[in-house]
Amino acid sequence: MGRDINGLHHAGIVVRDMAAAIETYRRLGFTVAPPAYPTLPTAPGAPALPVGAANTHIYLRRNFVELVSVVRDGQPVPGEAKLIPINVPDDKLPGLLAAVRSAAANLIACLDRFQGMHILIFDSLDIDHAAARLDAAGVAHGGVHAIQRPIETANGTRMVPARYLEISNDEAGAPPGRLPEGRLGVAENAAVVEEQQPEHANGAIDLIGCTLCVPDDALPDVKRRYETYLGRTAHHDGPTAILDLDDATITLVAASALPDLLPHGRPPALPAFVGYTIAVHDITQTEHHLRAAAVPHIKPHAGEIVVPASRALGATIAFRPTTD
Repeated sequence: MGRDINGLHHAGIVVRDMAAAIETYRRLGFTVAPPAYPTLPTAPGAPALPVGAANTHIYLRRNFVELVSVVRDGQPVPGEAKLIPINVPDDKLPGLLAAVRSAAANLIACLDRFQGMHILIFDSLDIDHAAARLDAAGVAHGGVHAIQRPIETANGTRMVPARYLEISNDEAGAPPGRLPEGRLGVAENAAVVEEQQPEHANGAIDLIGCTLCVPDDALPDVKRRYETYLGRTAHHDGPTAILDLDDATITLVAASALPDLLPHGRPPALPAFVGYTIAVHDITQTEHHLRAAAVPHIKPHAGEIVVPASRALGATIAFRPTTD
């Protein structure tokens, strides 16, 4: 099997209120960048207004966690927000507005299920190889797209190239770019030497794991699906299946076994991404911060601290020490 996917690129949390979400994550000890709000005129000559989706990133050493929300008419924009004008010729405006509204509709559909983790993007060193492997396996996807992503450097924000693809549900009538559990894809970024990584009060270093909860009878099919996506063979242990990537782990768990894996874990719907894992250098630092911030947490396993989903916007966060 291929080894073109080596870790996690980012996890995305879809939230109802961006300002409240940022406040929650800062209380958890993450350094959160100001949110970006794209702006477009709704008609030629009209003033540009925030539209579509707003997002912000919690930047880690090799990846990030994204907070994303729908921009709704009349909803206040956080005072620290960065407005990002999108310049487009008048004849292209209707098509772009339609695409932006379609993306927003996908986010609304996510929120109709629950507020929480709906996005998981894998990291690849060779996305063309990954696309070819998925094609050979009969996995539907939207093709490789080239974009620009913002990074923070000592000289300010600049744009760098990135490429991505989204895996599609090939069932008739399924919405494009969305699987039953959410949005799944692969991304390849250009290496940027001067990119700055902020320090986090909770000691966060990297995103190293994700947990997907599924109906008990669906676990074998979901396991086969993810083995195909990732080009890896899962280690099957009763009601769980684990896929080891080079820098991360994907855990598939049957709903009946979730309480044993994540105490207080209650999937809001099935299937659902129910949580993710963050590597830290010093778990004592993490615990000190959470205590000082009065964030409820538990220690289900030695050396691990878990913040329940109810305190983290619908996605459980497990902090785990690393020696890297």
